[in-house]
Amino acid sequence: MNAGIINVTGYAGCELARILYQHPEISITTVTGRSAAGEKLGAVFPHLSGLDLTITSELQGSVDVVFSALPHKASAEAVIPLVNQGIKTIDISADFRLKNKAEYAEWYGVEHPDPSFLENSVYGLTEIHRDEISHCILTANPGCYPTSAILGLSPAVHHNLITSDIIIDSKSGVSGAGRSLALTTHYSEVNENVMAYSLGGHRHLPEITQELGALTEKILNITFLTHLIPMTRGILSSCYAPINTENTKTVEEIRTIYKEFYQDSPFVEITDSPPQTKHTLGNNNCLIYPTIDARTNRLIVISCIDNLVKGAAGMAVQNMNIMFGWPEDLALKGLAVYP
Repeated sequence: MNAGIINVTGYAGCELARILYQHPEISITTVTGRSAAGEKLGAVFPHLSGLDLTITSELQGSVDVVFSALPHKASAEAVIPLVNQGIKTIDISADFRLKNKAEYAEWYGVEHPDPSFLENSVYGLTEIHRDEISHCILTANPGCYPTSAILGLSPAVHHNLITSDIIIDSKSGVSGAGRSLALTTHYSEVNENVMAYSLGGHRHLPEITQELGALTEKILNITFLTHLIPMTRGILSSCYAPINTENTKTVEEIRTIYKEFYQDSPFVEITDSPPQTKHTLGNNNCLIYPTIDARTNRLIVISCIDNLVKGAAGMAVQNMNIMFGWPEDLALKGLAVYP
């Protein structure tokens, strides 16, 4: 199968190229980049020099699958013509995640180029929407923060283990901010510093609310707070919610519920101790540790991923595997990089 990557010059795009390079069913035949058109891929990213490709401004030749790593709005404009041609597409931007066009406009500041595609796309959180993904042509890859939060909380919400008041405290490495230059991601600004941001509401919040809300009849009241941490990759989400006193479980019972919920999910592991970001560095795993604060009677869930793999490129390849009927873990098995 021939694959194309739109905007290979971003962090998610070049991570896609790295993962797809070892995929036995895929040949990367065309890659685009707005800032490096005409340059060899290996010259822009020496670690990808094994791929003899020239970056172009537009996709070249015939492709069977396309990954778009463009920013929102620009991605939709590039993806819609491909889908109309019948090309299976995985969009890593936010353009097809939200089902409500008004919410999209509110949180992303632009009108959606074609809202009719919002209903026809599938939210690509593989562990929750595996069956729908297997039959779709357009998959909306989840955001990195939502991936960690939704996977961490889905069993608790689905099994009514907690009340509707949920706090999600997430911390991300600097690569989550993208490759473009910005004052807040300069070395001297980030180093030895921790910064909270988007306190008025992060644009990933409606995505989290949409997906967790689909698992319950309750109206969820979610507080979502994000922090920038002085590391390159990784997300650690600490999630808190009061235990539902009408459905009280022991810690071991909750752990069993989580394990059963993800028993068919090869990349989700329920750990015996709180995971750390180094435990997922470079791989497609999501490590989850649920426990109870007996003093306050709150569920605490720690969820940990690599934001560029499980939070972006790895999930995209996982979704592609399902869309084409291949083993879900094809080209994605791997241990974390340590130290």
